[in-house]
Parts: sequence; structure tokens; C-alpha cells
Amino acid sequence: MKIGITGSIASGKSTATRILSRKIYPVFSADEEVKKLYKNKIFLAKLIKKFKIQNKNKVKSFVKNLIINNSQKIKKLEKLIHPIVRKKMKEFIKKHKEKKLLLFEIPLLIESKLMKYFDIIIFIGSLKKNRKRRYKKSGGDEKIFRILNNRQIPQNKKQKYCDYVINNNKTAKELEKKLNAINKKYE
Repeated sequence: MKIGITGSIASGKSTATRILSRKIYPVFSADEEVKKLYKNKIFLAKLIKKFKIQNKNKVKSFVKNLIINNSQKIKKLEKLIHPIVRKKMKEFIKKHKEKKLLLFEIPLLIESKLMKYFDIIIFIGSLKKNRKRRYKKSGGDEKIFRILNNRQIPQNKKQKYCDYVINNNKTAKELEKKLNAINKKYE
């Protein structure tokens, strides 16, 4: 069984995925795959060439400034990143095909039209003020939050594609209680 976990930026998807996996089930994280890409020399070379980056030691900060100063450039960046992440996701599925349950944390699951890959989709939602506070607390830039938040389909529209909607506006303990109820159904 393949379970997709999605939601808006800083809604608690990683925490929810960690709770659902209970360190038993394999987890695919799109965000973690993107972080790995920024350490991959071949990917960095493509990025440097595509965006004509001058200082090769500050690629990530260049990309961040590019996104802040020209939000249209994010589409160009996504066209480079998304196919690679999708390929990694398919490799993950093949590698773990014998496992009972696989978890996928994918922020843009709905926007990328990946619904067909999953048996169940769980939406983790949270109020914008809570998400912004969490994002800033983890060291995120408010401008980046706004840009990334605006790139996503509104929560109420995303929820229509999901089998479960979990509101994460309280404590992690409360989130865990809600997710454990789902876990019990599929064990």
C-alpha cells in the first residue's frame, strides 16, 4: 500500500510522516531528495549552466535570491528538479515493492498530478499563521514562505483529492492521536 502525505508549506507533513512510519515503514521525502540534489555535482552543473550562475560556491543562495527576485524563475527550476524527483520516487517504489506499506511525503503531490501513484492520500492542513510561524522558527525566510505558499493550490481545493484531512493546529500529541487512528485501519 502506498500512502501519499501532502499539505501546504510548514503544515506538519514531516512530523505526520514520521508518526505514520513509526520507524518501521520506508519513507520517501520529496524535500529530502531535493536537498540531495543540491549536493550532486551533475545536478549542480546543470543548474549553473541553466541559470548562468557565476559563483559556483553559492549556488543555493543564488537560487534563493532568484526565486525572491523573480518568482517566474521558479517554474524553470521546477522543470529541472521535478522529473529527477519523480524518477527517484519510482526507483523507491521498485526498491521497496515487497514492503507492506510505503509512505511518501510530497508537498506538491496534487499540483504535480501524482494522485494515481497512491492508494491513500492524507492531507495535513494548518492555519496560515501557524505555518508561517513554524517556517520562520525553522530558519525560513518570510518572502520565500509567501512565494512557495502562493505556488501551491489552496488547502480547500487540495483536500478534495485526499482520502483523509488532518488539521494540525494544536500539539504534536494531538496530531499523533489523529494519525494513529488512521494507522490502525491499515496495519
